[in-house]
Amino acid sequence: MRRYGFLVGAALVVAGVVMHVPDYVMARHEHFMMAGMPMSGLMTAGMVLIAVGLAIAVWGLLPSRAERAARAHRVPASQRYTALDRADLSPAHRLLVIVLFVGLVIDTMKPASLGFVATGMVKEYGLRRSEIATLPFVAITGTVLGSLLWGYVADVFGRRSTILFTALMYIATSICGFMPSYEWNLAMCFLMGTAAGGMLPIVYSLMSESIPARQRGWLLVLQSGLAAALGYIIASGATSLLVPHLSWRVLWLLGAPTGVLLVVLTRWIPESPRFLLACGRDEEAARVMGRYGVRAVPAEPASAETPPPRVSALLAGSLLPRTAGILAYGLGWGIVNWGFITFLPVFLQAAGAGTPASDLLLLSSVFALPATAVAAVAYARWSSRRAMLTYATATVMVLLVFGVLDPRGTDSGPLLVALISVLLSGTAGMIAMLAPYAAEVYPTTLRATGSGVAAASSKVGGMLGPLLLTTAPRIGTLAFVSAVPVAAGAYALWRTGVETAGRPLVEIVAPVEQEG
Repeated sequence: MRRYGFLVGAALVVAGVVMHVPDYVMARHEHFMMAGMPMSGLMTAGMVLIAVGLAIAVWGLLPSRAERAARAHRVPASQRYTALDRADLSPAHRLLVIVLFVGLVIDTMKPASLGFVATGMVKEYGLRRSEIATLPFVAITGTVLGSLLWGYVADVFGRRSTILFTALMYIATSICGFMPSYEWNLAMCFLMGTAAGGMLPIVYSLMSESIPARQRGWLLVLQSGLAAALGYIIASGATSLLVPHLSWRVLWLLGAPTGVLLVVLTRWIPESPRFLLACGRDEEAARVMGRYGVRAVPAEPASAETPPPRVSALLAGSLLPRTAGILAYGLGWGIVNWGFITFLPVFLQAAGAGTPASDLLLLSSVFALPATAVAAVAYARWSSRRAMLTYATATVMVLLVFGVLDPRGTDSGPLLVALISVLLSGTAGMIAMLAPYAAEVYPTTLRATGSGVAAASSKVGGMLGPLLLTTAPRIGTLAFVSAVPVAAGAYALWRTGVETAGRPLVEIVAPVEQEG
C-alpha cells in the first residue's frame, strides 16, 4: 500500500509541474520573460498539487509497522557481517556505481547552474548586484540545511527511500524556472538547494556500505571528483545550447527530467545491506547481499555496540575529535573555494593580471580531472589520511605564494597560470576525498548523518566566503586570510584523523587513532 502511495504522490508532483508549462509557453514571444506576469490559477493549482503529492510520497516512504518493530530490536554489534568487505567487485556493484554516479552528476548540476542563471535574472528582473548576491547565499544555505537534514533522515528511514524523496524534490523545485518574481525564485531556489544538499551524503553512505573494502576508497574518490567536474561541464553545455533559445529559466526546468530519470534509476539501487542489518532486517539484507554475490557470515563478537542514531552522538566520546577534524577540513576547503577561487578573477582583473573568469572556470574543470585520479590512487593505495593532508598542504603553500606574490601586472602571467593550476588541483583533491572519508569513519547508524555534517561544513564556506571581500582589499591579503582555515583543517585532521585505506568500515567506535 505504501509503495503505491509513493507512486501516486510522484504522479501528482509531475502533474503539478506540467500545469506550469502553459504559462511558460505563453511567454515564448517575449523570449520566455515572465517577470511581472500574474500567477495564473493553473499555476496556483499546480503548486497545491505538488505540495499534496510530496506529502503523500512521504507517507509512502515511511517505514511500515513491521519495519518500525524491527528497528526497535536492533541487531547488536556482535552480529555484524564481514563478508561485504571481503567480497569481490560484482556486476551488481558496478551497476550501483554507475547509477549513483549519474545521481551525483545530476546533483552537482544544481549549484553549478547558479552562476549561469544570474546574468539572465539580472536582466529580466532588473536587479542590482547586491540583490543578485542574495541568490547564491540563499541556495547555499539550503544545501547546508539539506545536508544536515537528509543525512539524519537517511540514518533513520534508509538510504534508498531518502534518495527517492530528494529526486522527487528535484522535480518539484524545477518550477523555480516558472516563477514570475525574484522573491518566488529565491524561495524555490532555497528548496532546490535543500534537495541538492542531501544527495551527496546519502550516496556516499550507500556506496561505502555496499562496495568491498579493497575497491571502496579509490572508487568513491574518483566518483566524487569526476561527478563534480562533469556536473559543471553539463551545466555549462546546457547554457550554451539551450539558454539562447529557451532563456535562463531552462536551467532550472532541467530539474524535472533529471529528477524523473533519477526516480527511474532507483530501480537498480538496492537498500544498503549494512543499514538493513543495523535495523534487524536480516532477510532483506541477505537478499541484497545475494544480489552482490555475497554470503552472509557472522563476524567475531564485538566488545561494544554501535551508538544510537542521534546527532548528539557525533559530538560525544571518541567521535567528537573525528567530527571536529572533518568540520575544520571541510570549512577550510569551503572558504578557499568559495572565498578565494570564486573572487580570484575579480582581483586579478583589478590588479591588471588579466585572467578572464571564463578561462579560470575552464581551467578548473580541466585540472580537476587528473588531480582527482591521482587523489583516488593515493587515497586508496597509499593512505587516506596522508593523501588528504598532502592536498591540503599543497593548497596552503600555493595560497602563501599568492600572498607573497600579490600580482599587480601581467609580467607574472606564466607563474600565475602555474599557481592557479596547482591551487585548483589541490582543492579538487580535497573535496573529492572529504565525502568518502566522512562516510568511512562513522558507524552505520550514524554514517549518513556524519556525511551530512561533512557536506554541510564544506558549503558553509559559501556563506562565509563573500565576507572575505570586506576584510581583504588585495589578492595577497585574501590569499593569507584563506590559507588560515585550510591550515587549521589540515592540523585538525593530522591530530584526529584515522586511517581508512583498504580497511573495513567502522562499526565499533574505538579510541581515536593517530598515524605518524
